[in-house]
Amino acid sequence: MHYARRMRIALYQPEIAGNVGAILRLAACFSVPVDIVMPTGFAFSDARLKRAAMDYGAVAQVEKHANFAAFDQARRAAGRRLVLMSSHAAERLPDARFQPGDVLLMGSESAGVPDAVRDMADLRIRIPMAPGLRSLNLAVSAGIALAEALRQTEGFPA
Repeated sequence: MHYARRMRIALYQPEIAGNVGAILRLAACFSVPVDIVMPTGFAFSDARLKRAAMDYGAVAQVEKHANFAAFDQARRAAGRRLVLMSSHAAERLPDARFQPGDVLLMGSESAGVPDAVRDMADLRIRIPMAPGLRSLNLAVSAGIALAEALRQTEGFPA
């Protein structure tokens, strides 16, 4: 698939190195670039990040953005939709319709994204879960959402 139309994962100010490492491994395996909106709650030299990413971290395509404004400017310039994954969203993952080139935005582990960022999203999606349960691990959520997005857009690697 052409680079410009590949799905992307974006992480908004992630706090847990192990989650980012797991997402980098996921992204490397599916040839999906990752955007990281700074700041993070850890140093990129963190051993937990490297341990979770294993040797896949070197293969992952990562672009760091100084802040959300810089990320959003790059996203808009590329003509990409912003798809926010949120436990508070009304639209369920099975009902959502993805497009090639969408950016799947995952909020920080403790706070999600600010309202202003939420309001900029073209689509807000939640992963349906059993009643009474609040949320999944960030890396697990990213994997579930990415798999559905790639399935719909026929974006899995050959």
